[in-house]
Amino acid sequence: MSRSQYPEDFLFGVASAAYQIEGAVAEDGRVPSQWDLFPPRDRETLHRGFPDHYHRYRDDVALLARLGVSSYRFSLAWPRLFTEDRKPNPKGLAFYHRLLDALDAAHIVPLVTLYHWDLPQWLVEKGGWAHRDTARYFTDFAELALTTYGDRVPLWITLHDPQAEAFLGYGRGIQAPGRQNWVEALQAAHHLLLAHGWAVQGFRGLNLKSRMGIALTLTPILSASPREEDRLAAERADALYNRWFLDPLIRGQYPADLLELFQPLMRHRPWIQEGDFAALATPLDFLGVNFFGQATARHHQLAVDLPGLDVSLTPINAGLGAAHDTEEVPSPTPLYDLLRRLARDYPAIPLVVTANGLLTQEETPDPDGRIRDVDRQRFLAAHLEQVAQALGENLPVQGYYAWAFLDGFEWAHGSRRQSGLVYVDATTRERRLKESAVWYQAFLAGEADL
Repeated sequence: MSRSQYPEDFLFGVASAAYQIEGAVAEDGRVPSQWDLFPPRDRETLHRGFPDHYHRYRDDVALLARLGVSSYRFSLAWPRLFTEDRKPNPKGLAFYHRLLDALDAAHIVPLVTLYHWDLPQWLVEKGGWAHRDTARYFTDFAELALTTYGDRVPLWITLHDPQAEAFLGYGRGIQAPGRQNWVEALQAAHHLLLAHGWAVQGFRGLNLKSRMGIALTLTPILSASPREEDRLAAERADALYNRWFLDPLIRGQYPADLLELFQPLMRHRPWIQEGDFAALATPLDFLGVNFFGQATARHHQLAVDLPGLDVSLTPINAGLGAAHDTEEVPSPTPLYDLLRRLARDYPAIPLVVTANGLLTQEETPDPDGRIRDVDRQRFLAAHLEQVAQALGENLPVQGYYAWAFLDGFEWAHGSRRQSGLVYVDATTRERRLKESAVWYQAFLAGEADL
């Protein structure tokens, strides 16, 4: 399988997030993000590994052109564009104009994500996504971005991975803002989806010649065994991590089986108001699929106050071996299976693989200067082959974005784990293509097969 066997207009790209690569956290009017303060630590230590994309974006766009990608997915930093008093920040707005200018000169199509987890800290202090007002503030931010860059950007994503923002940030507390309250987690999930719906409605009103979707991290979940209790655990985990977001966006309702389980938490559902589901289900132009692996579910009493969800999950690095402690055999083609399921259960919606990558221990150059990230190269090749399989069955897949472009800040994982195709020296900020990037470059040039 080679590049020539994909459609001519198929988008091949790489993806990034503003907070992970930009740096310049206290420059040109940027206000603090929730990640600047989570967990509390010395700012110099926190940002030591940033690639400093804010100052080096021209070199990075030249690197994108060298890779041969046709598209680049990046996010806007909300704290850079809006100050606490809701006034636009001209210097922040100008930065993204410069980035778009560089991409345009390199003939690289921008796919812009409005929100990738970097909520301004002043909104966290007002309650964050657990409060409905944050969704209203987001519509102001979205309107500013769309009216400023709308004629320059053909593809938009409202939110990246609202599941993690809600459940890891407000339920489990292992990501910013570090809350551990499952009522707040369900509120946050609803308000994130509401913000998405309102943003899409505003986008439709602008009559822009572009398309808008959302990027969900979706995980095929297998039962750890044929036992009934594990099978039920897998169904419930799928409902929470996949259908809790897919169903309201496309079907205008939450999964009925989980609503019944969550009744103690949602008895009055004061955060759901009349007209919300109509906004949530505003038609999408495409569905972004973030895919990092599959998981097995086993019945297990978790130490969280989430009634009815007695489930433990074991992640599997797709394409890199089977899970341990499971009687079931993981699928060898989980991304293909997921794309086929989406096309079957949520038909007529174009699909874009908006993030697909492997998080590994930090990789450093060998004495000869090469960074041999063989596992990442295998991972990308295996999943591009599954995308090709989906295209061969006429599934509506329109693009593929490898995650991630550059090594950078890795959220809750710390500086010793990385997901970039491009190595960044933490001291000099020197960029160097890893072996996975060299292979992807050759594949896109038609010089390497899957």
